[in-house]
Amino acid sequence: MAANFEYYKIFYYVAKYQNFTLAAKALLSSQPSVSRCMQALETELGCRLFVRTKRGVSLTAEGEQLYKYVAPACEQIFKGEENIGGTLGYQNGSVYIGVTETALHCFLLKKLSSFHRQYPGVRLKLTSGTTPNTLADLKAGKTDLAVVTTPIREDPHFRVTLVKECQDILAGGSNYSYLKGKKVPLSEVQQYPFVSLAENTMTYALYKEFYASHGLILKPDIELATADLMVPVIRQGLGVGFIPRELVKKELEEGSIVEIEIEEKIEGRHICMVEDRQKPLSVAARHLIRLLKGKEPA
Repeated sequence: MAANFEYYKIFYYVAKYQNFTLAAKALLSSQPSVSRCMQALETELGCRLFVRTKRGVSLTAEGEQLYKYVAPACEQIFKGEENIGGTLGYQNGSVYIGVTETALHCFLLKKLSSFHRQYPGVRLKLTSGTTPNTLADLKAGKTDLAVVTTPIREDPHFRVTLVKECQDILAGGSNYSYLKGKKVPLSEVQQYPFVSLAENTMTYALYKEFYASHGLILKPDIELATADLMVPVIRQGLGVGFIPRELVKKELEEGSIVEIEIEEKIEGRHICMVEDRQKPLSVAARHLIRLLKGKEPA
């Protein structure tokens, strides 16, 4: 194969921006040069990778298949180049962190603020998502570490450290104030509109099992992608839902959200940090991990 990495690098940017001109700008090159390289790559591979559109280009089926392999490889190389300067100190470099919304608001933000004060030259790059997606990104090498909320599935690739306990409560808007101070059985909770995270989340699976253990079926009326989206929905009185107490601390104090005590015990959960055992880390990433574990002063 005569095609070199530079061709694949250019292919990555063209596919990413779906535009030869934007790719050329990102590469500090010219549009004709980018076009020639892509024509050469198509010739070497013996297939067409792009189809021109009114707005730029789109990937062919062969182009999409190639991009699935090229994108992770390029992103890993770019990260390696970016972190080279940070291996001996903290003047530059980046730390890539995957995090769930609950873990971000209930734990990580304060820790990152402390880290940034100590090492202002290190760039922190966060991506948020569900626990399964966040751990998938870690396993694929897209992030250096993940901070998520239990439960998580065991994986021999991961090292898991519990960093903070968190407790879910059943919460409702002020229109549910008449339930405050009472112990409500879970069977009665089913009478009220229920707000939940989406079915593809570990939290949904946790409460589906919780309901089943008491002979009940979880039937959400409203499903949301992240826990922080549940707060305004519950506050507006659209239903009740299980949510970390710390995430609604302000609303509980204001009275715009009330805690509804249920008869059944809700087990405590943990925010945990997850590392890939097989992945080498920069000095900056290792120090951030030590801070998250409480082994460095905040």
